[in-house]
Formats: sequence, C-alpha cells, structure tokens
Amino acid sequence: MFQLTFSDQSMGALNELDQREQLGLVDKLSSLTDDILSAEDDAVGRFQRSGQIFYRLRVKGFRIYFTRDGDSLACHCILHKNTLGDFLFRCKLPIQDEQLIEQNQSFWKYLEGLAKK
Repeated sequence: MFQLTFSDQSMGALNELDQREQLGLVDKLSSLTDDILSAEDDAVGRFQRSGQIFYRLRVKGFRIYFTRDGDSLACHCILHKNTLGDFLFRCKLPIQDEQLIEQNQSFWKYLEGLAKK
C-alpha cells in the first residue's frame, strides 16, 4: 500500500466532490500496487515530463495524474475527463497556456473538425 499525498489542486478538486465520490477516488488510488503500476496494459497510463514518470489513472469521469516516489504516490492533478485541462496535461503542455490556446482560432477549428468526423 502506498502513502498518498495531494497537491493543492487535487485537494481542491476532492473537496468539491461529495463524500462518496471522494472515497471512490481515494480507494482507487490507495488500491494501486507495484504490479499495476509496472504492467504494460492500459489500466494506468504513463508518460515522462522533465525526466519524471507521470501516471494517469482513469476513475469514472475523472483523470488522476500522479508520480511515484518510493512508497508514496504524489497526486498532482484531478481533472474531469474530456476537458481542455485534461487534454493539455496529457499533451504535456503547461496548463497556464490554456488561455493562449483558447484564443487561437485554429484550435477551435481543429476541435470543430474533430466533431464533424
């Protein structure tokens, strides 16, 4: 079992949820094992950013992004699925650039093109 730590963003996201949803997310995180984190299946996604491995856990309508440091997991972000913030985090773009991307018309045309397919 891993020790869990939460960033300010992830604590804020947890506090917005009702108690049942909070317990569900924390239960999924705390039930992770070494085998699950090292498996090559799609249960937990992974990518590298700045030399550090980030993991992505999908739980219902949420995406939990965390890193591992020995016997602890540091939860960096809890984001709703299919949101711009989730897209930016997965694509390794700084979340601060979210407003710049929204202002670029080509971004909206790209999204509209995806919706038509």
